[in-house]
Amino acid sequence: MTQIDLIGVPLDLGASRRGVDMGPYAVRAARIREALLALGHTVSDQGNLVVPDRGTFPPEAGGMDFLEEIAAVCSDLARRVEASVGARRFPVVLGGDHSLGAGSVAGAARAMRSRGEALGVLWIDAHGDINTPATSPSGNVHGMPVAHLLGHGDARLLALNGGSPAVRPEHVVLVGIRDLDQGERAHLREFGVKTFTMHDVDRRGLADVMDEAIAHVSKGTGGLWVSYDVDAQDPVDAPGVGTPVPGGFSWREGHLVMEMLADSGRLMGLDAVEVNPILDVSNRTAELAVGLVASALGKRIL
Repeated sequence: MTQIDLIGVPLDLGASRRGVDMGPYAVRAARIREALLALGHTVSDQGNLVVPDRGTFPPEAGGMDFLEEIAAVCSDLARRVEASVGARRFPVVLGGDHSLGAGSVAGAARAMRSRGEALGVLWIDAHGDINTPATSPSGNVHGMPVAHLLGHGDARLLALNGGSPAVRPEHVVLVGIRDLDQGERAHLREFGVKTFTMHDVDRRGLADVMDEAIAHVSKGTGGLWVSYDVDAQDPVDAPGVGTPVPGGFSWREGHLVMEMLADSGRLMGLDAVEVNPILDVSNRTAELAVGLVASALGKRIL
């Protein structure tokens, strides 16, 4: 039995398209608490973090205009996650856009560091999220959290890590990637982050890729955090995302990723982000997110 803390982050300041701030509500409506209780876990829903309403900003505001507010939300989230991990609980962070990963991972890394251990991170996503403000074509902060966790970018987000990297590049693996900006390609090579694209998944098979990914981030780390953007899934199964990219994981492949992470025995917390109910069909994407979280926490076919 695991003691789970649900933490909602209704954040849409890091994305271009509105609606992802309602993701935590949609996932709760899809009965995530009940799904986890059915697995025998104890669930404490911590509610939602307070996030500024984008509608109160000038209509022309966008991109980096929101970075200070995003950093404040991430700072709050980092404290919540650090406390949860520090108490040997299992945080499940419900997004909200993926800029929140700069906070959740930083908080988990701080908790691990207090134990004298490093954190391993699997970033499951269609995108690299490794732009900096200098390389991002859009300026959208949800495309930047990985770079900031590695110590590159704006001082306001780097402050979450005390000005130093939250995680080391050899402890991070990206899986499911199929849409990169030119600057991200350069950063992945420059920073030395191991990356498995959908080309690798197609050629080698997902199980083989995940075996290597888990082994890679387990070396020299005390536990793993998975940050799962539901746009890693193919839009056929996950229509409710702001930046869909064809050619993603099948329904079963997404579950296999989470099942293998559960089997590793090293998972200590996760993000489930970018569910956008405005773009969804009958809450299908939120229901998929609930199923993925349940698989990460032990649900099996047999």
